[in-house]
Amino acid sequence: MAFNRPDTQQLIALGSELGLTLTKERAAEMSEIMEGSFQAYDLCDALDDSPEKPVYPRRVTSHLPEHALNAWYATCDLVGAEEGPLAGRTVALKDNIFLAEVPMANGSSLLEGFIPSRDATVVTRLLEAGARIAGKAVCENFCMSGASFTSASGPVLNPKDPTRSAGGSSSGCAALVANGDVDMAVGGDQGGSIRIPSSHCGIIGMKPTHGLVPYTGIMPIEATLDHAGPMTRTLADNALMLSVLAGPDGLDPRQQGMPAQDYPASLERGGKGMRVGLLEEGFSVEGMQPEVAKTVRAFAERLEEAGVEVVPVSIPEHHIADKVWAPIGLEGLTRQMMEGLGMGFNWRGQYAPELMEAMQDWKSRAEELPITLQISLLTGTWALRQTQGKSYAKAQNLSLKMRAAYDAALGGVDALLMPTLPYVAPKLPDAETSLSDFMQRALGVNVSTSQFDVTGHPALTVPCGEVDGLPVGAMFVGPWYGEANLYRVASTVCK
Repeated sequence: MAFNRPDTQQLIALGSELGLTLTKERAAEMSEIMEGSFQAYDLCDALDDSPEKPVYPRRVTSHLPEHALNAWYATCDLVGAEEGPLAGRTVALKDNIFLAEVPMANGSSLLEGFIPSRDATVVTRLLEAGARIAGKAVCENFCMSGASFTSASGPVLNPKDPTRSAGGSSSGCAALVANGDVDMAVGGDQGGSIRIPSSHCGIIGMKPTHGLVPYTGIMPIEATLDHAGPMTRTLADNALMLSVLAGPDGLDPRQQGMPAQDYPASLERGGKGMRVGLLEEGFSVEGMQPEVAKTVRAFAERLEEAGVEVVPVSIPEHHIADKVWAPIGLEGLTRQMMEGLGMGFNWRGQYAPELMEAMQDWKSRAEELPITLQISLLTGTWALRQTQGKSYAKAQNLSLKMRAAYDAALGGVDALLMPTLPYVAPKLPDAETSLSDFMQRALGVNVSTSQFDVTGHPALTVPCGEVDGLPVGAMFVGPWYGEANLYRVASTVCK
């Protein structure tokens, strides 16, 4: 179908929107000149950019199946290579990851019926490593919640206590892994969405260095904040899975050429003799439960008993870095995820036109967006109109200073240690919950995690104890591409 051309009046009106005053004669003259470009649009539209048929056949077994924790969006039977490091392991994918021929909704009714035609790079790597993909795990609505109650399919329940949040936005991933439904999962993390549910459900979650794991074929929120990584019950499985997922794919321009490492080998070296900085500011974030802080300090003592040197470290910027997230995240999601139809521009890598087509009418159904995204979108849009992106630009510059502050502290230690979250999994909201309380539970939980999406540092959460029968997570943070060190130090006290 030919690319639509503007008539003279449409061109004059468009010029007015752009601050141009066009006469009919000038508009007609411009229209003739523009025709050459429009013919190029016609040609590009006619060319085929569809992917090849998937190598490994797949079959959807159920769409929104019944599950005790409401954690599956779709189940499938997809077996990879006969041999490989993940042979025999079952995997769930967060439902913002493209899995060809399997439905994807990203937690939203707006994308119901969308079926990708290509696999994400992480899917290809899992299958080539012999994994068996069991399906798509429910995630929060457009991934905009650190809790587990915003998905269009209903709340995901915590396997430790079904009256409580499983955490988000990789809520279904954490619940399925903790419940033993699958061996491992691939989650996504823009403000803490791997680490928050992992902490609440008592499993291990790694947010790798920004760009280490290719984000190709995963619906973004904001390119400089987007991360994907492994969620598992054991440290060994986590290290193994990261070794499969990591490394350049040639399609994700955020990647800087850093190859994957032999992360399982780092576990064999162990962490005895390593030096860990106990981050003072990590224990003084808003809402910190004394019992949680006490549990993580006891974990640090166990590290010392195992031969790890633990020293106090202070980084005052820690309480600033989480605030830097807001202009980047809110204005970025407005421009990329919403106005950019899930992709945006300035991306020298693989795009997903089919996702953009599925997103193109979102404004006509904006009432279906979760309240978390509605408020975030209103905030981001207002800020963009007030500052024309200058706040976003300044926040990105500040993120470089935040990264330098953590790097300076990490120059004297192998890793930083702090509570992953200030409190254990909270109760799910009910009909009496006010809007402000709802928003606080959904978006206020990332006060300890969003810093490292802003700076890109790798962050590993491990279960370190319980408070009132609910899991507490301890978070190790390392220098860029320092994942092996995080596995090493954690291995001294974790399996």
